[in-house]
Amino acid sequence: MATIFQLIKETEPPKLLLIIALCMSFATTGVGFIVPLFTKQLVDGFSIDSLNYWQIILLVIAFVAQAIASGLSIYLLNRVGHHVVANLRDRLWRKLLHLPIPYYDENDTGETLSRVTNDTSVVKELITEHLANCLTGIIAIIGSVTILLFLDWKMTLVMLIAVPIAMVILMLLGKRMYVISKGMQDETAKFTAVLNQVLPETRLVKASNAEDLEYKRGKKGITNLFQFGLKEAKIHALISPLISFVLMIVLVAIIGYGGVRVSSGELTAGDMVAFILYLIQIIIPMTQLTMFFTQLQKAMGATERISTVLEHDEENVHAGKKLEVVNEPIHVHHVDFAYREENILSDIGFTIEPGKVTAIVGPSGGGKTTTFSLLERYYQPTKGNIKLGDTPIDMFSLHSWRSKIGYVAQESALLSGTIRENICYGIEKNVDDTELERVAKMAYADQFIEALPDKFDTEVGERGIKLSGGQRQRIAIARALLRDPQILMLDEATSSLDSKSEIYVQKALDNLMKGRTTLVIAHRLSTVVDADNILFMENGHITGSGTHYTLFQTHAMYREFAKQQLRIEE
Repeated sequence: MATIFQLIKETEPPKLLLIIALCMSFATTGVGFIVPLFTKQLVDGFSIDSLNYWQIILLVIAFVAQAIASGLSIYLLNRVGHHVVANLRDRLWRKLLHLPIPYYDENDTGETLSRVTNDTSVVKELITEHLANCLTGIIAIIGSVTILLFLDWKMTLVMLIAVPIAMVILMLLGKRMYVISKGMQDETAKFTAVLNQVLPETRLVKASNAEDLEYKRGKKGITNLFQFGLKEAKIHALISPLISFVLMIVLVAIIGYGGVRVSSGELTAGDMVAFILYLIQIIIPMTQLTMFFTQLQKAMGATERISTVLEHDEENVHAGKKLEVVNEPIHVHHVDFAYREENILSDIGFTIEPGKVTAIVGPSGGGKTTTFSLLERYYQPTKGNIKLGDTPIDMFSLHSWRSKIGYVAQESALLSGTIRENICYGIEKNVDDTELERVAKMAYADQFIEALPDKFDTEVGERGIKLSGGQRQRIAIARALLRDPQILMLDEATSSLDSKSEIYVQKALDNLMKGRTTLVIAHRLSTVVDADNILFMENGHITGSGTHYTLFQTHAMYREFAKQQLRIEE
């Protein structure tokens, strides 16, 4: 409960709208209190002569005002609810964008998506669909009980016997509902994760004839959700009928007890009718409160997970000094890195000279990509440090440090959208067509872009699926050229391409590398034999460094790599 209210408070709901909505709810319920009293007067002293037409007109006006106030109240409370959920989703989205890479290593993307969509929807339903009924119901119950105490306190006490019984039912079944709701949300997150994994890789599924396998995975999630749904339905099937049963017993008891008192003259027939009408005004809100209570249990489970995300430490991309220019060497000093207690890098050290090309080669799994991740500051070394000149790189703000880096991966990521949007991605300034054409030409992307019907406004599809691998790489290089980075990081940027595409991409990379501090990961030695310095990395250690000629003469494994690859490629 405290978590829910704290989350709602932090979203800064519009207080004025909430106050107006509550006032409207009070007004709506207040008119409802008048009707039984009016009915009492009619029953006790009804005659044509006793009818006051002004009273009837006022009553009609009251009904119209009640309808208007009720509509406004519901609208305003829904508006407040949507405001709360929109702000909550905004906070979650902002948080997710600033969470560090290790968070995404440890948490499935589909489950994280479920926090933003499914869990916030549960909170939204609580506020927009049940909170209004809860508030008006509480007002109706308190008001009706107060008036009934004045009408006849003995009969009211008989009615109040239902309260502790209903509370016991709600508490016992509510705890069970809370457990089931948490399980339902967890299972929903897992099912969302399966969809998120499988649907983007439909081609792999079909190429592997894995439709049946994936159907079974999805079917398992659907079945588990069905089972949780049945458990939830059982709780609903118990709560509402039990509460209704208790209330009906009370209603029968009131009618019987009230009938005896009416026959004895202690109570008038009008009092009895008014009492029953007020009791109905209590019974209906009680069923609404029951629904609110069960939804509250679901929301409590959802808000726990939302709070877990919001409380996670995030990257502060603007903390630190602003990096203006990279004109000093980058020193990696005795760096160790362990992930989940597994040592990935051990005591690595090297220097990246400004304006020079440094290459990292070696067998797969040696730690090359992890080294890149440390330089990008996705992770922090467990030991040692990385410096730009004499300044540790973590003294610079993440925003300014990463703004100086251009990164081209083996499989360059493209977002769904146009070629223009992908080339300009992350660029804060407006980019004109002249600049766009210039970088596209330098990246050797202008040839295929000009051949497309919509040119730069061509849609690339999800993850760039409408383009070939070589075309995606050249767009990624054009993006890096537009950023005009001072540090260039190339992670096997040509290893997955055919020979024709590789020629174009390599030419584009040559344009990109001119005058920049460059770090290259390569499996094909032919692409780095001219590098100023080559580091040979295996099993998390740097076992040799120097030019191609030096390593060929002094490093046995490098010589073996070179003989195999260069002979094959000749």
